[in-house]
Amino acid sequence: MDHKIKLIGFDLDGTLLTSEKKLTERTRKALEDAICQGVVLVPATGRPLSGVPQELLTFPGIRYVVTANGARVLDIAEGKILFEELLPYEKCGEILKIFEKYDTLREIYFEGIGYADQEALDRIECYQENPAMQNYIVETRRPVMSTRSKFEEETRGMDKIQAFFAKMEEKDKASEEISEKISDVEVTGALSNNIEVNAKGIHKGNALLKLGELLHINKEEIMAFGDGKNDSKMLETVGCGVAMANSVPEVLKAADMVTESNDDDGVAKIIEQYVLK
Repeated sequence: MDHKIKLIGFDLDGTLLTSEKKLTERTRKALEDAICQGVVLVPATGRPLSGVPQELLTFPGIRYVVTANGARVLDIAEGKILFEELLPYEKCGEILKIFEKYDTLREIYFEGIGYADQEALDRIECYQENPAMQNYIVETRRPVMSTRSKFEEETRGMDKIQAFFAKMEEKDKASEEISEKISDVEVTGALSNNIEVNAKGIHKGNALLKLGELLHINKEEIMAFGDGKNDSKMLETVGCGVAMANSVPEVLKAADMVTESNDDDGVAKIIEQYVLK
């Protein structure tokens, strides 16, 4: 590696965390050692701030968090937003209307909180097979009687809007409709059955570069880890992009190197080999 790594961004689900949504002892030790050497560690997730594990928010030395795929970047030590870019209200309404045509668990994000329909949360098994993911969604989303009513009540742009689909063919139809009817947005997804929409130009990679500029860290000194479709631009954008072995093909193609899976301490092994002295 030609440059010393000074900032590391890491996705959570499928990357830093195991399939059981746990942080292993080896990975924890690697993070601690990197922080001791002055490396800036940044969770870079599609989750809202309310969905980021407290274990990471209170991790000694972790100060910055990229949430909602880069729509909000926060300094949690000072409790302030460093920068944000919201999805415009009108586009939110158009996308929500498309999602409402199908059997979906719809989520709308405002100021770091994810809201979802209570009725859909009660049927979480229809949208997620993994028990750990089911628990994560139910425990971190704020239930409302209607995401439509909540959206109309807020009358403002949001961090991100997303939906989990019960049927893959319906997800494909919704994706096509968004592509045909709605311009100037970023459409991606962390899982095979979800669609996530952000404002145009918003992705984790750009967020890490902006944070790097603020901290006087060059692109070449930034490393990032990811596995899902919403990580591909991040890996392409930073100086060194690392894909997990369990990554989707798009991410494997975007990466500079591939590490072992999230269940085999893939993040820790790269930090140990390439970052720690």
